[in-house]
Amino acid sequence: MPSPLFDHVCQQLEERTSLDRLEARGTVRLALKSAGLEPASVTREQMVVVLARVLPDELSQRGIEQPQAVCSAVSEQLPADSAAATDSPEAVFARLGGES
Repeated sequence: MPSPLFDHVCQQLEERTSLDRLEARGTVRLALKSAGLEPASVTREQMVVVLARVLPDELSQRGIEQPQAVCSAVSEQLPADSAAATDSPEAVFARLGGES
């Protein structure tokens, strides 16, 4: 299941570009994959780097004008707290098992 941070970035791309929902989500997934990251566990800091270094090229390949400006605007709108996106599988299972 993708993180709320992933969903936020995809929604921002939908609003700021001509990409539809599926195109935005696929583009962000490809950018994350290129960076060796997963949509379910990406952190805010990792997403900032992807937005700066990887996603502009992906958007450019899809004919989006001014991809760097779009990515900068999306980066500025990232939520400050993405703690839910940083949970490791071990932390999730520990909570489910009743551990603190």
